[in-house]
Amino acid sequence: MLAPISWRTPPRHYGPWELVTSLLTEALVARGVDVTLFATLDSETAGTLDGVVPAPYSENPSIDAKVWEYRHLAHLFAQADRFDLIHNQADFPAHAFAALVATPMVTTIHGFSSDRILPMYQPFQDRVHYVAISDADRHPSLRYAATIHHGISIEDFSFDPVGSDDLLFFGRIHPDKGAAEAIAAARASRRALHLYGVVQDGGYYEREVVPAADAVTVTYHGAVGGAARAAALGSARALLHLINFDEPFGLSVIEAMACGTPVIASARGSMPELIEDGVNGFLVDSVAEAVAAIERVGEIDRAACRQSVAERFSVDRMADDYLALYRRILGA
Repeated sequence: MLAPISWRTPPRHYGPWELVTSLLTEALVARGVDVTLFATLDSETAGTLDGVVPAPYSENPSIDAKVWEYRHLAHLFAQADRFDLIHNQADFPAHAFAALVATPMVTTIHGFSSDRILPMYQPFQDRVHYVAISDADRHPSLRYAATIHHGISIEDFSFDPVGSDDLLFFGRIHPDKGAAEAIAAARASRRALHLYGVVQDGGYYEREVVPAADAVTVTYHGAVGGAARAAALGSARALLHLINFDEPFGLSVIEAMACGTPVIASARGSMPELIEDGVNGFLVDSVAEAVAAIERVGEIDRAACRQSVAERFSVDRMADDYLALYRRILGA
């Protein structure tokens, strides 16, 4: 299992790719699969940890991302013949090594960002088995082995049957994620908003979040992980996910629903695959529609929100889907 090296696996706070990699690795190990996790040396796993990268480059400025990424890849591919299959969770750089080894390879595409990355996908699709994380994120120029939605450990997210009157934003502070739209919707609904997430666009943060964050009506809490993350996700009236891009998946969406918190999301990207309108949230096309949906949140059964995740987005379902794919590839 090839993990990214931006963050530790599993991440301490932020790191969605590393989180999914960890969840899948541990679920496979629990099923008796012999998994070697190639990740940063501070990573944790019940499987076998291997690697050469001393620390995540997003946490340690002394780690040169490009240098250590290729050192990381070289370390794995030099011993590729030891493994039945290589599962790449670390994006397209690994494809540079694909034709040099005989070991079958799977790449989970954690979001197809733009056509600019096609030159590192199209030439390798006869060699690498691609997995999309949603049907919405499939690129028409590529062949896919499967679509496999992410899964989470439901037991890590305590059910909150009541929530609160406050609203929640959970994601990168970046125009794509819609923090400004969440602030506008919260103000129009006259409800307090709590924002959580890493600042990815400093200018956007200074323009949109800082002037609004008065710690009363709008509060920015920064990044949060572990039990604090689950507590934040559960203690809200609704999660506002008013994205401005076609999001490939959205872990915070299913995490919030696992806590019982309905999600009000822009009807873009994978959102219609995750949200059943009127069951675990609402799909909207504008801030005005979001404001109307906030007033309708009382119609949503919080227990039904959690149940929708348990039925469709558990880590066990994700692991079973990947095991079925591995077996198909290996002819087992």
